Amino acid sequence: MPARRSPVDDSATRTALLDAAEALMVEEGYAAVTTRRLGARAGLNNALVFYYFGTMDTLFVELFRRGAERSLERLKRALRSPQPLWALWELTHDFSSNALTMEFIALANHRKAIRAEIAAYSRTFRTLQLESLSGVLEGYGVDPRRWPPASLILMMAGISRFIHIEEAFDLDIGHAETVAVIEREIRALEGDRRPDEDPGDESGEGPAGGSAGDGTGVRAV
Repeated sequence: MPARRSPVDDSATRTALLDAAEALMVEEGYAAVTTRRLGARAGLNNALVFYYFGTMDTLFVELFRRGAERSLERLKRALRSPQPLWALWELTHDFSSNALTMEFIALANHRKAIRAEIAAYSRTFRTLQLESLSGVLEGYGVDPRRWPPASLILMMAGISRFIHIEEAFDLDIGHAETVAVIEREIRALEGDRRPDEDPGDESGEGPAGGSAGDGTGVRAV
């Protein structure tokens, strides 16, 4: 009788396959994520992809959810920061996560399951940002009729993503100036960015509220 596989082994194998998929997407794009490449990258039999996930769609969905949940926790910590606008800007401006987000958006054009996941998590992220920052901006004296919080949140995320797209084509004209304008306006409301007092605090309960980041994913989309 064959030995029964332990839940720990199963978890390690699934994680290895997801890690391999993420690395391939970032380095070479979603088209590089095939069962053969996954097996080679993870050092596993490529048949295990179907054993653990059933279909490639399921693997991509689980990979997206894993990244989105991590980004959601980062967002919550950022919004609890004493300087939530700085923290959100750093989160949306994190190009390492933006690269993976853009791959998922491209993949969503071909896979409806991914499109549905991105839409659902995007609403969650945007709602959380809006609920948290509406009060923050009001406290800073920002007139919501002139500067609707939803518009400001969307502009920050949209500018970051567009800059990332252009830089992929080695185009950076106006990027530094645009970033400087955004950071000037944040500085006018929150002062200079102060380092977190306890950057290693991942619970978000420390005085600085943890580190900042973003995602739709993978980052807030």
